[in-house]
Amino acid sequence: MGNDKQAPPQEAQIIDAEQRLGSSNFIRHIIEEDLETGKFDGRVETRFPPEPNGYLHIGHAKSICLNFGLAAQYNGQCHLRFDDTNPLKENVEYVESIKEDVRWLGFDWGAHEYFASDYFDRLYGFAIELIKKGRAYVDSLSPDQIREYRGTLNEPGRESPYRSRPVEENLQLFEKMAAGEFEEGQCVLRAKIDMAAPNIVMRDPTLYRIRKVQHHRTGKRWCIYPMYDFAHCLSDSIEAITHSICTLEFVNNRELYDWILDALEVYHPQQIEFARLNLAYTVLSKRKLIQLVEEGIVDGWDDPRMPSISGFRRRGYTPAAIRRFCDRIGVAKRDSLVDIAMLEHCLREDLNTSAPRVMGVLRPLKVVIENYPEGQVEYLEAVNNPEDPSMGIRQVPFSREFYIERDDFMEAPPKKFFRLAPGREVRLRYAYFIRCHDVVKDDQGEIVELRCTYDPETRGGNAPPDGRKVKATLHWVSAAEALDTDVRLYDHLFTVENPAETEDFKESLNPESLTILTGCKLEPGLKNAEPGAHFQFERLGYFTVDTRDSTPGKPVFNRAVTLRDTWAKIQKSGK
Repeated sequence: MGNDKQAPPQEAQIIDAEQRLGSSNFIRHIIEEDLETGKFDGRVETRFPPEPNGYLHIGHAKSICLNFGLAAQYNGQCHLRFDDTNPLKENVEYVESIKEDVRWLGFDWGAHEYFASDYFDRLYGFAIELIKKGRAYVDSLSPDQIREYRGTLNEPGRESPYRSRPVEENLQLFEKMAAGEFEEGQCVLRAKIDMAAPNIVMRDPTLYRIRKVQHHRTGKRWCIYPMYDFAHCLSDSIEAITHSICTLEFVNNRELYDWILDALEVYHPQQIEFARLNLAYTVLSKRKLIQLVEEGIVDGWDDPRMPSISGFRRRGYTPAAIRRFCDRIGVAKRDSLVDIAMLEHCLREDLNTSAPRVMGVLRPLKVVIENYPEGQVEYLEAVNNPEDPSMGIRQVPFSREFYIERDDFMEAPPKKFFRLAPGREVRLRYAYFIRCHDVVKDDQGEIVELRCTYDPETRGGNAPPDGRKVKATLHWVSAAEALDTDVRLYDHLFTVENPAETEDFKESLNPESLTILTGCKLEPGLKNAEPGAHFQFERLGYFTVDTRDSTPGKPVFNRAVTLRDTWAKIQKSGK
C-alpha cells in the first residue's frame, strides 16, 4: 500500500458475486474476535498511510474505504499518515491532493493527521537502541555488493565483512552518517538478523540510507532517512494502531514488521493483508501511472482516462459510486481482476436517481419543419428525472428549426432501422410527431438538412386522434436557442483486459480513448451549469461539466459513462 511493489503472481479472474460475499468479511471477523477477547483493550485504531509521491488511484480508494469504514463500524478512529521517508520523490502537491481525495470520498480523520517525518527523532533513537542491543550495524558495502551478498531464493546470503563491527564503532559511524560525513551509497544501517533466512526480506535488511536531499517538511535537518519497513511498523506502534491493514505484497514483510517491534520491545499492532484491487482495462502501478503522466500520454494526473481518484472525479464519478463499488468488491485473500463494468454500473445506479435529464445532440443534423410558423417559439414541459418526481419539470424551447443526432436518420435504412427516414414518421421527445419528406445535400453529396412536416395535434409527443403509432422517439435541441459547446467522449485507456500482463503495457493503449466533439448542441438551460454538475443526456449517457476547462457561459462536458449497462446484463444472466 505504501510501496509500488509487485504483487505475487496470481491467476487473474473476474470476481463474481459469490466470491465477494464469501470473502468480504475476514478482516471484520479478526477485529470482532479481538474485541471479544479484549485484545488492544477493546480499541479499533486503523490508518491509511499513503506515500506523498503521486496522486491516489482507485486501488487506494479501496484501502481508504476499508480503513475508515472499519474504524467507523467499530466506533474507532482512522489516522491519515503520510509515509514521507523518501524526499527524492515527495512534495507538498501530493500531500494536498491526497487530503482532497480522502475528503472527497467522504472521510474525515479529524485531528489524526500524521507524517512519518513527525517521528524522525524517535526513529533515530530506535535505530541507536537496536545498535546498542547488537541488532543493527553500519555496513560499508556498496549497494551492488549488498545485492550480491543477499543470495537468491535457492542460495543463502553471505555475511558482510562489516557485520561484526563493535557496538561503539557502529554508534560512531551512524552518528557520522546523520552528520553528513558520508556520501550517498557509501554506507547504510542494516538490521542484524540472519543471512541464511528462507525469507530474503530477513537477510539483514537496510533500515537507514543516506539521502542528501531537502525534505518537504524537515528541510535540511536530516540527511539520513529510514526505510519504509522500519518507519512503518514503528509509526504504527507510536500511534497505538491496533490493526495495520495492508495489501498482499507485504505478506513477506510481516516477519520484519514483527521482528523490529519485538526487538525494541515496544507496543505491537497486528498486520493483516488483503488483496489489492486490480481493475480491468487499466493499470494501477504507481510507476506506470507516473510514466503515463511524465511522457505526456495523458494530460496530467486528473486526466479523465486516468484511474486516479482526481481523474475519476473530473470524469464525473461520484464519491457514493466509488464507495459502493469498493463495498461490493469486498475484501479478498487472493488477487483477482475486477470487471470495470461493475464500477460503471455503480455510477449508473447513483446517477440514475440523482442526475437531471436533459437533451443534447452530439453530432447534429439540422431539421426544418416546413409547416411550423416561422419565428414562433413555444415552450414544452420536460421531466427532470422520472426516477424522482420531486425534481419537477423544466421548459424546453421548440421552434421551426432544430437538430437531431446524425445517426438517427438514414436515407436508405435497413429493415430494422426504425428511426427517421424519407417518408417515415417518428416522435420527438416531449414535442410532436414529424415526417421527413425531403433531404438536402451539399456539393459533396453530404446530407446537411432534412425537410419535414409536423402534426400539431401531437403536442407533448402524445399519440394523434387517429391512434397511429410510431416506432421511435428521438431527442432534439431547438436551433436558435441551442448552447454550442464541446463534448468529450472517453473510453477505456487500454484495449486489453489486463495490460499489466503485456510485455510493454503502452503497446495496448487505446488510440480511441478520447474523442472530442465540437459544435455539439445542448439545451440552453445548460449554459450556466456549474463545474462538476451531473446530467443524463437522454439516450446518450451520463455527463459532467468539466472542472478544468469550462468557463462561465461555456461549459465543456465529459461523458462519465454510457447508458449501456453490461454489468447489469451479466448479473441478470447469472454469468
